[in-house]
Amino acid sequence: QVRLVESGGGLVQAGGSLRLSCVQSGRIFADRTMGWYRQAPGKERELVAEITSTGTAKYADDVRGRFSISRNSAKNTIYLQMNNLKPEDTAIYYCNLAYIGWGQGTQVTVSS
Repeated sequence: QVRLVESGGGLVQAGGSLRLSCVQSGRIFADRTMGWYRQAPGKERELVAEITSTGTAKYADDVRGRFSISRNSAKNTIYLQMNNLKPEDTAIYYCNLAYIGWGQGTQVTVSS
């Protein structure tokens, strides 16, 4: 059974930075795309960024240029470096392993 554990969320002022991490443990699916999604109160869960096993990344339009996703295959971990954060980035951020499952989420709150 696979387990995804996120960390790195928190409270930050607008313009600040945070780095999220997601570690895959248990049964490892090294060849699957992994990504970050977020869900704000009253809104649907949306894709933020995803990265393939070979390192190809894709970003949502509103985070491109501010966020960067990376992957350390040796550590079964993905990261999301978030810079120039805005209040509208406030949400619960979830790690996703394609076609397998989700992490429990980590709260990111950006104050104005």
